[in-house]
Amino acid sequence: MARKRDVRTQFGALCYRIQNDEVQVLLITSRTSRRWIIPKGWPMPGETPADAALTEAYEEAGVEGKALNLCIGFYSYTKVMEGADNLPCAVSVFPVRVKKLLKKYPEGSERKRRWFSLKKAAARVREPELRKIIKHFDPTLLTN
Repeated sequence: MARKRDVRTQFGALCYRIQNDEVQVLLITSRTSRRWIIPKGWPMPGETPADAALTEAYEEAGVEGKALNLCIGFYSYTKVMEGADNLPCAVSVFPVRVKKLLKKYPEGSERKRRWFSLKKAAARVREPELRKIIKHFDPTLLTN
């Protein structure tokens, strides 16, 4: 049985596109605090970490795209739980090249989404490790 201070694993999607030779990152707002984050969630039975990240990108941001099975970094944060102890979480981040944004998606009414340059996206997120991942993200270094 997990103790309340055990670290939980999550998988996150760094959703990106290249527009006019500029890399842009899609951020979403969290449902409660409304701060800017990347789509992320818990491991899913039968799915690879990259596939789980892509599923979260669809559910939370309406993303259709391709996830690369390559972890580009890790960050930690504390998940605030309503009516329960807060949970320390470690997030493995996977790049997702966005092919299309859907108008209707499961959490569309609960979140905002917006494209940012790497510099502006890094400035918007709260977690220092995620800020560094975004700031130094270079899709030309990824292999398919």
